[in-house]
Amino acid sequence: MRSIRVAAALALGGTMLLTTACSSGSTPKATGTAQAAPGGSGGSAAASTAPSASPSAKTSAAVVDIEPKDGTQGAAPSAFKVAVTSGKLTQVAVTDKSGAAVQGSIAPDGLSWLPAAALSVGASYQVNAQATDAAGVATTATSSFSTLTPGKTTNVSDNITADGTYGVGMIVSVTFGQSVKNQAAVEKGITFDVSDGSTVKGHWMGNNRLDLRPENFWKPGTKITIHYRLKSVEVSPGVYGNVDSDESFTIGRSQVSLVDDAKHTMTVQTDGQGTQTIPISSGSAEHPTYNGTMVIEAKEGTARMTSASVPGLKPGEYDLQVPHSMRLTDSGTYVHGNNWSSHGTFGSENVSHGCVGLEDSDGDGGPNTPAGKFYAASMVGDVVKVVNSKGAQVTPDNGLSGWNMAWSTW
Repeated sequence: MRSIRVAAALALGGTMLLTTACSSGSTPKATGTAQAAPGGSGGSAAASTAPSASPSAKTSAAVVDIEPKDGTQGAAPSAFKVAVTSGKLTQVAVTDKSGAAVQGSIAPDGLSWLPAAALSVGASYQVNAQATDAAGVATTATSSFSTLTPGKTTNVSDNITADGTYGVGMIVSVTFGQSVKNQAAVEKGITFDVSDGSTVKGHWMGNNRLDLRPENFWKPGTKITIHYRLKSVEVSPGVYGNVDSDESFTIGRSQVSLVDDAKHTMTVQTDGQGTQTIPISSGSAEHPTYNGTMVIEAKEGTARMTSASVPGLKPGEYDLQVPHSMRLTDSGTYVHGNNWSSHGTFGSENVSHGCVGLEDSDGDGGPNTPAGKFYAASMVGDVVKVVNSKGAQVTPDNGLSGWNMAWSTW
């Protein structure tokens, strides 16, 4: 499921697990009984002057409640519930139309049962629940019902290509086709399996975008699988997600680049060891580069850049084909090749409109220029951190800049 959010197309091992509350009738469909033991049989039948007392039946005080009620059609998956009063559940079996079991568990207090994941939409289910009261007298309740078929769904897309490899700063960004009202339910419908056990958490960047990341940069070689289970999640009233799928990706080597705006340099560190310092030219005093930790969110090759995206730029309008362009923010910050400034500019002056420029050759740039070499060595998810700029701090929702938010508030 691939889309680049900048052209706008989504821990967790850490896992976010979807559980959904459920609902049922107040009257059990069938009630079991416990039999009292018959009296002793001492003496012969001939000596008996009165018939033995007939066994007496006991009714359980436990009342099992299953929602939806037996025979219900078109129920919301979130309406499913199994609960008991005046007793404790001992066994709950839920199966779909094919007889396949729905996984779930009885709560520690024995008062309810929850499925491991939401029931599916457009499906039929059978429920058999058993409970006992304080005296050990058992009762059983059953229900058969069907869930609704959504009348409306919303598109769900993320910025991951299945089986792709990304840098250590990669943030999974999930975009929804409309505003999400039931954000907690959506978060539970997106879970992560992470090979090193890292916990992944999400943060909402507005009402239709959820970004997910671990506390610190990913470790090189980490393997991640995202489990999307959103078809049965009501993201907003009457609207459900449109995806149930698994998506895997891998974290490659570590590359973290530090741009020192005041020194006009970019120091590139690979796997925490090898370093390379590249002369650069960043944003001018009038158009300074953002400070903060940014992430390469797209490699765009030669990109057209115009002054139309820079309000009030007169004089100084431009319309350029810019080589070796890699996007850092949605608002238009790039690290890219610069083939129009003189050689002496790099390492000594900041002349751009907010981007980080590396020396390049004419046209689409050259493979052996500083820009060409850095482009070839980079991947989506690599980290670029800017310090000592006169510009503002980049906001967490501008590109994949969520690393600028503390984990405690993420």
